[in-house]
Amino acid sequence: MPPAPAVPTATYRLQLQPDFPFSAATTAVPHLAALNISHLHLSPVLEAVPGSRHGYDVVDPTRVREELGGEEGLRELSRTARDHGLGLILDIVPNHMAMSPRHNPALWEVLRDGPSSPRARWFDIDWEAQGGQVLLPVLGGPLGEEADRLKVDGDVLRYHDHAFPLREGTAGLPLPRLLDAQWYRPVWWRLARTELNYRRFFSISELIGVRVEDPEVFAATHAKILELLHEGVVDGLRVDHPDGLADPGGYLRRLHEATGGRWTVVEKILADGEGLPASWPVAGTTGYDALRHVDGLFMDPAGFGELLDRYRAFAAPQTDRGGDWDATVRRAAYKVLTHELAAESDRLTRVAARLCATSPETALRDRAPWALRTALTELLVRLEVYRPYSPEDAATVVTEEAAAEARRAFAVPEEAGAVDVVRDLLLGRYGDGPAQAEFRTRFAQTASALRAKSVEDTAFYRYVPLLSATEVGGEPGDPAVGPDRFHAYCARVQRDWPATGTVLSTHDAKRSADVRAALHVLTECPGRWADALAEASRGVEPVPDGQLAWAAWQTVFGLGPAGDERAREERVREALLKHVREAGLFTSWTEQEPPYEEAVARFVAAGPCGVPGRKVAELREALEPHIRANVLGAALVHLTMPGVPDLYQGTEREYRALVDPDNRTPPRFGENGDGGDGGGGRSEKEAVTRAALALRARRPEVFGTSASYEPLAAVGPAADHCLAFARSREVVTAVTRLSLRLAESGGWRDTRLPLPRGRWADVREPGREFEREVRAAELFAASPVVLLERLPE
Repeated sequence: MPPAPAVPTATYRLQLQPDFPFSAATTAVPHLAALNISHLHLSPVLEAVPGSRHGYDVVDPTRVREELGGEEGLRELSRTARDHGLGLILDIVPNHMAMSPRHNPALWEVLRDGPSSPRARWFDIDWEAQGGQVLLPVLGGPLGEEADRLKVDGDVLRYHDHAFPLREGTAGLPLPRLLDAQWYRPVWWRLARTELNYRRFFSISELIGVRVEDPEVFAATHAKILELLHEGVVDGLRVDHPDGLADPGGYLRRLHEATGGRWTVVEKILADGEGLPASWPVAGTTGYDALRHVDGLFMDPAGFGELLDRYRAFAAPQTDRGGDWDATVRRAAYKVLTHELAAESDRLTRVAARLCATSPETALRDRAPWALRTALTELLVRLEVYRPYSPEDAATVVTEEAAAEARRAFAVPEEAGAVDVVRDLLLGRYGDGPAQAEFRTRFAQTASALRAKSVEDTAFYRYVPLLSATEVGGEPGDPAVGPDRFHAYCARVQRDWPATGTVLSTHDAKRSADVRAALHVLTECPGRWADALAEASRGVEPVPDGQLAWAAWQTVFGLGPAGDERAREERVREALLKHVREAGLFTSWTEQEPPYEEAVARFVAAGPCGVPGRKVAELREALEPHIRANVLGAALVHLTMPGVPDLYQGTEREYRALVDPDNRTPPRFGENGDGGDGGGGRSEKEAVTRAALALRARRPEVFGTSASYEPLAAVGPAADHCLAFARSREVVTAVTRLSLRLAESGGWRDTRLPLPRGRWADVREPGREFEREVRAAELFAASPVVLLERLPE
């Protein structure tokens, strides 16, 4: 087999875990190679917390994970993949490691030896806080209630399953003195919110930040990955969460140099209108920006507006608690910054206050910590992107308009000068020394955590008129994307980032692409949805709250029939319990309300997953042709638009999954890696997927970095329902959008699609050929999507 190309033509994501190790992936290679992908895309492979189902909780970056089969298992997978013409892409986690001392040897050493440990520089710990002790929020209650459960065992302190190293010579001390003598302090887990003194991943105290900006730390934590790259075991990288790093651009430049410029994409969430920094030496993003644009094609903007009105009438959400998108995000941001991220906010305030108090610039002096905290809060909650990256781009992120709004939070105008101090520091107007750099870094890291927690993990679960719009990277307040906007996006991608990643489903997605495709149809029939919901809801009492009920009914509509009814109910119930905890309106992960959660479970069983749910199922069945059009349309557009498509495991076929852990179930391939779905033949979606991937593999130059992208405009009464484009004037993709509206308006009628010069053959239907201008009704006679290839002259 020829070697895998340096730039993938298509990748296939596998979620490795103890139930799906390297050996299982090796067995699946023949099936995956037959799909005509070019690379397997593997979830993190380094040593992680035992039993981890995701691998992002790395404990030892110098070893390949034994539970997956160890390094030999990975090398065997690589050999088998290469025998079938495939390469490997690895997901790496530079931002953090697991805060699990008994599994993490570097962290164990630091907790034992303190800041003098050679590995102390690995971790982002504020040794000046908490009396120089690392706070470990592991106790189930206050120390007084848990002291009897802390046991000295030789040179180890044990607490249930936790183990911590004891500082030399301290094992014989009485407990209070023993704890005071350590470089760490075990405390009640609830103190993490306000007292923590190490950087973490968002608000997850079990993950500690790593200082990869330090060259020695970079070298130590990347040695194994670089060895695997240079020895040809793997070929490229996916970088997880670069926005958590102190200097993402500097890290990526160092990584680019160390890898020799291997294909690398970054998990960067771009807001609408935001571009990836041009200075980053990467191929592009992992593709959530593509997801947003593809999804938006299949949403009706007018219908979304009506659906929003129906949602407000049904659920009666408060304006800033799910009624209005912008207001909901703002309120969530205030709550997250003062609650989940209180420790990060405190640290940022301390850095700002220290900088101002010691600055030779008199304009920075006499700034009270409370005023700086207020200024920081008011600016942070107004950011519309994840973070700034440099003083140069800070002006467009922390805008003057945001500063003007922030000043209004101060009753005394003179005290509002703290806002200008903070903004000027971010813009580099007071120099670029170590203190200023630390402030900008902490601001940016806090901003990225705030955006993720307040938007994706809170507002997405409060503002729910259309669940398919609340996807990672999405714009729920304005989710629809017209053809012109989509074409402009694709033209930019082909021009600026032609080898970027594109995705529709991922391990982090709230719902898989096929679930979202069904939900999109509701924007074409908001009245029918409201009527079905009113009928289904009749007599279903009590309802815990209107927003939850609306989301629950949409969840079962999107999921559709899913085998065993009891298993389906469990999947829906678990997804909705996660939903209400993330929303944090009536219960949360840390302040759970059992009566409310029990009411949610009863409602799910009696309503959406009970007899009343049949009304919603009947509506879905009636809309099935239009769901099919969305599923196939999104799949084909994804596989032929600019960029490198990444298929999530199982999504070559129909794949309906909810939020994790539902979407992280080990994939099932047959005994010979043949797909193993138990079906009798391939689905229409799989046929479309295989045809597009085979064409990409056979003609990579048509889709690659030197290819072209050309919008094709249909003409006639239903022109807006046809989305079409040509790749390098050799391949044409044409799909049907908003097919229900199309049917209601009389169908295609005399709508035509002018094709580029030449004769064009249907890739999936041999014998069908077209040239010049083709009637849409003829083009889409057998399927709502068509893939054409130009025939030789």
